[in-house]
Amino acid sequence: MDLKEANARIAAQKELVARIRAETGKVIVGQEKLIDRLILALITNGHILLEGVPGLAKTLACNTLAKVLGLEFKRISFTPDLLPADVTGTLVYSPKTGEFTPKKGPVFTNLLLADEINRAPAKVQSALLEAMQERQVTIGEETCALPTPFLVLATQNPIEQEGTYPLPEAQVDRFMFKCLVETPSKDDERRIMQRFAENAEKPRAETVCTRADIDALRATLEQVYCDEKVGDYILDIVFKTREKSASIQNGASPRATLALNLAARGNALMRGRAYATPQDVKDVVHDVLRHRILLTYEAEAENLTSDAIIDKILGEVPVP
Repeated sequence: MDLKEANARIAAQKELVARIRAETGKVIVGQEKLIDRLILALITNGHILLEGVPGLAKTLACNTLAKVLGLEFKRISFTPDLLPADVTGTLVYSPKTGEFTPKKGPVFTNLLLADEINRAPAKVQSALLEAMQERQVTIGEETCALPTPFLVLATQNPIEQEGTYPLPEAQVDRFMFKCLVETPSKDDERRIMQRFAENAEKPRAETVCTRADIDALRATLEQVYCDEKVGDYILDIVFKTREKSASIQNGASPRATLALNLAARGNALMRGRAYATPQDVKDVVHDVLRHRILLTYEAEAENLTSDAIIDKILGEVPVP
């Protein structure tokens, strides 16, 4: 593919992303970054862990995006009494045939909202995270592939920690992004209040995308170029997290390097460019690394955050 053809293809994909944003924006107000990260995760075939208080339109955002993309959406509320079979499926006995047949669970969908994932026991979390990694589920002796695309949006509440089962670091690493969902601004909240007033007509999003469009979007990502200098910049940032310090107990894994490279290229594609820049890396680095840096006890005692450490690293690593 020559440069002219590649640029034309990238421009077409940028228009598609703009249509998805605009259509989703008819329903969702004040969560533009969340929508962007959902689209980026879809392009890069990753999953998202969301942290934010209830009532910030996380469920609505996921449901609306599924409608806009023409995909199937399901939600699982994670509770302490949930079983792995409630997520993945189980074998059901049929009296007519005298045989057990697999009954697929809610994980067999395109967009899955795992609500308050840290409220379910470790074995349930493990079942979902394994399905996310392998993109298939074994029910009895039968292995069933999950639909394509498959995106998990898992949420956890940062306030209520009683009766929760925190995700182990090794499993959190399987999420490509960890996004902090913030409350909308006063102007945005005023728009929400006016838009969803009792007598006002509720806005509806229409489907503007097909499965073929999503496949084309993912295929175009492979054409986005990442220069060796940008690649070295990514490596320098990740390796800086592994240096011994009083703040970092464990740094980011090689999976973080791959995720950062992929996310930077995806960010470039969404902005209509056929190449990734250091700014693309900076745009996504917090969401890619914040859950992959394990802080020391001393750092937590001083109320240091992963974001503050990432900011410090960005200030120390020279930009190519």
